[in-house]
Amino acid sequence: MSFHLYSPKGATLAERQIALPDYQKIRGIENPDRYIASVPLSDAVNVALALGQPLLLTGEPGTGKTQLANSIAYQLGLPLYKFFTKSDATAKDLFYRYDSLRHFHDAQLKSNQDLSAENYIDLEALGKAIVNSTQQRAVVLIDEIDKAPRDFPNDVLNEMEQMEFQIKETGKRFQADEANRPIVVITSNSEKNLPDAFLRRCVFFHIPFPGKALLKEIVNSRLELTKFFKEQMLDAAIDHFKEIRNNRGLRKKPATAELLAWIHILDELDIDITQPELEKEQLRMSYTILAKSADDLKKLMG
Repeated sequence: MSFHLYSPKGATLAERQIALPDYQKIRGIENPDRYIASVPLSDAVNVALALGQPLLLTGEPGTGKTQLANSIAYQLGLPLYKFFTKSDATAKDLFYRYDSLRHFHDAQLKSNQDLSAENYIDLEALGKAIVNSTQQRAVVLIDEIDKAPRDFPNDVLNEMEQMEFQIKETGKRFQADEANRPIVVITSNSEKNLPDAFLRRCVFFHIPFPGKALLKEIVNSRLELTKFFKEQMLDAAIDHFKEIRNNRGLRKKPATAELLAWIHILDELDIDITQPELEKEQLRMSYTILAKSADDLKKLMG
């Protein structure tokens, strides 16, 4: 990866005889087989599986809450259905969506097609898992539930406990096969408190920020570092990262996701922070990965 792909002086790649590399994600970062769960987190997953209750995860953004669902689905060999909660989400949206506008439009055209309401129904994550449970179990991710309106968690209490729902437009009711009860993983960034009645129906686990040993294990598992990036460099990078998190007074501390991206770029650009002669400008450039606001970036650059 070239350090000077983009030139501040406006010279083109062709003029500088540099080839544009193919885009690629950070090697290994998204692979569910490389997810490292702590023993307490693994225990919480197994308790939720044994009880058939949703697993509610809290923790800093970037600590692996969402990716845990991918890991569970991968290890159990099950499909994963994802529901990304929005600020206007309703309980129905978790199960299905009815395209009333398309239905109305087709009806106005008086076409010869079947205008039954069921032809305008699209199943969503938990609805798919329940309907398909006659054939296979599935993992359902309900991501960032705290983004939903206040009534959302209470509105889905009975449906999630009984694993059943009704499509109002058709009158059809579906209930999950008990032998293939969906495995539900719910994440929250704790932006708002969830109702007590909802919490009582969940297995709860808070993912703390990892210590150095676990961070090192996560990096070695998730990134395919080059031979340039030696073990002492990784130790120094993690120590520096922890110092940034704990001592710089940042409003938004960088999390595990930022650490992985930061170490990846240090490796790609051959930045060795163990070297005293390291150009500070190079290290400062890499801070743009760790900071998420102008004030935080100023604190890191200072």
